Amino acid sequence: MINFNPKDRYGFADLVEIMALLRSPEGCPWDRAQDHASIRRNFIEEVYEAVDAIDQQDDAGLREELGDVMMQVVFHAQIARENGRFTIDDVTDEVCKKLIHRHPHIFAGVSAHTSEEVIRNWDAIKRQEKGQKNTAQTMEQIPHSLPALMYAEKMQSRAQKGGFQWPALPQALEALQQLAAGLGPAVEQGCGQQALGDVLFAAVAAARLCQADPEECLYRASQRFLTQFGQMEEAAPAPLQEMTEAQQQALWEQVKNRQ
Repeated sequence: MINFNPKDRYGFADLVEIMALLRSPEGCPWDRAQDHASIRRNFIEEVYEAVDAIDQQDDAGLREELGDVMMQVVFHAQIARENGRFTIDDVTDEVCKKLIHRHPHIFAGVSAHTSEEVIRNWDAIKRQEKGQKNTAQTMEQIPHSLPALMYAEKMQSRAQKGGFQWPALPQALEALQQLAAGLGPAVEQGCGQQALGDVLFAAVAAARLCQADPEECLYRASQRFLTQFGQMEEAAPAPLQEMTEAQQQALWEQVKNRQ
């Protein structure tokens, strides 16, 4: 049994200490066996659970999920510390310095009175920090692990900041319709995946011109499908597997028309 004194209330330093104990030779076998790669997926899942709590306006849930995200940060920092690479103090030092450096309008007397001016300063500072001379280099820095719609949106946004002129909404919608109409022939020619990717990329461009977040749009559409599918199952006169395609389609239209 590890020598540990429980408290009525814990702070950040306690979390760091607990994680070190869990990773110690006397600690938890599972925690000791992990490395950065093995808990990578856990990190992603915890962030999404925190985002879900935000969407649900669940303060208690958000408090818990932010703790889980913080735990993942400390977990990775402890692994790095054991390997002699960096510590949690290095992490906090670096992010504090970054915040100070990227907010010269707060800490260095630079003028920025609007959110737009702040963003322009922020982008210029980030480009300077990374030694990026052109827009393509900034686009290469977009994390490839982002969800594809978010990745495409950021790619297009960076291109626009670099001076690329996207078409106006009517032209963008027309291009989207043309690409969608060409899906059938593309599939027949064995190019369906590429054509569908082009349709999705064009849809992201249209979403941006509508001042909409494509990731959020698809999420909401999925939620609507979930609700409508549940209603369809409840209204079905028989198990869906026993219904014909035509019967299912008629029932689906009936449920959609209720909305």
